Amino acid sequence: MPPTPARTDGTALIDHDPWLAPHAAALRNRFGRLETVRRSFEPTGGLLGDVSLGHLYFGFNRGEYLGKAGVWYREWAPGALQLRLIGDFNGWDRFGHPMVRDEFGVWSLFLPDDKYRDRLTHGSRIKVHVVLPDGSTMDRIPAYARRVLQEPQSISFVGQYWSAEKPYEWRNTSPKLEHGLRIYESHVGMAQEEGRVGTYREFTDNVLPRIVRAGYNAIQLMAIQEHPYYGSFGYHVSNFFAPSSRFGTPEDLKHLIDTAHGYGLKVIMDLVHSHAVKNTHEGLNLFDGTDHQYFHAGPRGQHSAWDSMCFDYSKFEVLRFLLSNCRYWIEEFRFDGFRFDGVTSMLYLDHGLGKNFSSYDDYFDENVDRDAVTYLQLANDLIHQVQPDAIAVAEDVSGMVGIARPVAEGGVGFDYRLSMGVPDHWIKVLKEKTDDQWPMAELYHTLMNRRHAEKHVGYAESHDQALVGDKTLAFRLMDQEMYWNMAKGKQSGIVDRGIALHKMIRLITFSLAGEAYLNFMGNEFGHPEWIDFPREGNGYSYHYCRRQWSLAENDLLRYKGLGEFDRAMQKLDDQYNLQPDKFIERLLVHEDNKQLIFRRGPLVLVFNFHPTNSYSDWRIPVPDPADYKVILNTDARRFEGPGLCQEEQTYWIQRVPHDDRKQSLQIYVPARSAQVLAPVV
Repeated sequence: MPPTPARTDGTALIDHDPWLAPHAAALRNRFGRLETVRRSFEPTGGLLGDVSLGHLYFGFNRGEYLGKAGVWYREWAPGALQLRLIGDFNGWDRFGHPMVRDEFGVWSLFLPDDKYRDRLTHGSRIKVHVVLPDGSTMDRIPAYARRVLQEPQSISFVGQYWSAEKPYEWRNTSPKLEHGLRIYESHVGMAQEEGRVGTYREFTDNVLPRIVRAGYNAIQLMAIQEHPYYGSFGYHVSNFFAPSSRFGTPEDLKHLIDTAHGYGLKVIMDLVHSHAVKNTHEGLNLFDGTDHQYFHAGPRGQHSAWDSMCFDYSKFEVLRFLLSNCRYWIEEFRFDGFRFDGVTSMLYLDHGLGKNFSSYDDYFDENVDRDAVTYLQLANDLIHQVQPDAIAVAEDVSGMVGIARPVAEGGVGFDYRLSMGVPDHWIKVLKEKTDDQWPMAELYHTLMNRRHAEKHVGYAESHDQALVGDKTLAFRLMDQEMYWNMAKGKQSGIVDRGIALHKMIRLITFSLAGEAYLNFMGNEFGHPEWIDFPREGNGYSYHYCRRQWSLAENDLLRYKGLGEFDRAMQKLDDQYNLQPDKFIERLLVHEDNKQLIFRRGPLVLVFNFHPTNSYSDWRIPVPDPADYKVILNTDARRFEGPGLCQEEQTYWIQRVPHDDRKQSLQIYVPARSAQVLAPVV
């Protein structure tokens, strides 16, 4: 845990960023709101008490009543006139099992074992029959349901009573992060080569070994929380405590995580607390018949751009629901942390849509949802109390001040923020600039442009760029040529250019854009097709909702070389601790020659982006008076380069001053290639 700051009023952020000084009062106010909410939890055990243990109270949990063992079912529905439990156990009788309401709007029912043990069994289908304020009724899935599945031959979903007699036996503990965080962003369902929905077990058997071989040390699993529409990519969540049943059982997911830990992989979950699906047959919308139970009433409760519902983070039961959800996934499934989706949407009343965030005032004005800020601070505090080495990543495009600083300093408490401007910059450069117009200084500045003292996850592309309607880097670079000219030995200037720049873009992003790195599965080898989930517009086809791993394993295709390069790039961090190293220094920029040289830690990285000019006897400044050896070369034949440079070449130091350095090297760097140099010890 970070050391306790000298200032304890939420203004310690100013020590890292003096430009925040005019906003000291706003920082104190932000911290004061947090402390007020935190104090309200003290009578029930504080942050680790009732407010984060809702999953052990609500929903279905074993307990006692009047000395009898059995199952309690509880549901918060303050606006409802009546709740009645229905399911297989009572023949779906909508009148036989009414629940009792307390003063807080919590309904409960106890089912003693002596009467229900053989009726309410593991896997029993259940719902709750809700009588709404206007007298109408609806069958709903319990809000804290831990297992929800789609009925056979139907679009309807139903809850299941999930209580396996024998708990999952964990074999492995979570690995320690030895070097920088290198995330392999994954989707279980689309991770198989066949055009269908893959399973947790198939991902464990077929994909985890590939991720290990690729050299990553963490996976980020998307679309885990249950969502009725597969094509939503998991972002329209209906059942927050239920792992998606389309991929398998909760035990299958635990087996995946357990196996990943055995491989030395951290497992991060893509957590959606920014909004919820509008559906009423599934999900939370209008659960008790009101529009203000879990969400804001009226227009504020609806996200018009996402067609979804927005949580009211000021309510105790909403905080209990979401904080318990964080704790549940960590303790029950042993996830190592979360990538919080849609943080920008949470932080601002206008959801940050179309906003530039060009002034510090934007982070403290009346557009900020202060309740959402407080919730995120509480969530991050909780996560790190439950699991001190947990990883929390914010998907925030706004650059909210302190988003990745500790809560004790007045920050929001995330460990990392995604560097979301980097992939946007690559798209802009590829769309708007010819190769001879690429701006070297601007490129360096953009990749380095992040808040001081806050860690970032750098990436050249993620799943966002792979979705239909957008293009991956490989497809932007090579387009249709990828279908016809990726065979080894086949001549194509477009493919040669694309392969060269694909490696260079990823290497410079890996080296400069953050203290961690992210890649979406398949992009490391230039997967040739986009992601298009089955939907009406494509005839519900799975053709583009899969990953063609065989392309990267085919010795006759050039995809394999791209994958090999990415694997070698990951090793830079294993060998030199590159990602966490804070020492980055620009050594040379030459716009006309398209040359860019910088150091990170002990390594010197040399980029020649010129489309035609190769440089022999190119004199470059180096920071240390030592000989340097080439440890990675994008030009290498094994990486599908032309092989113009000698592998593992050593360049001898020369006591010739150059660009304010006392020593220099003379090297050969072909057009559109890069080299990583390490001092010879």
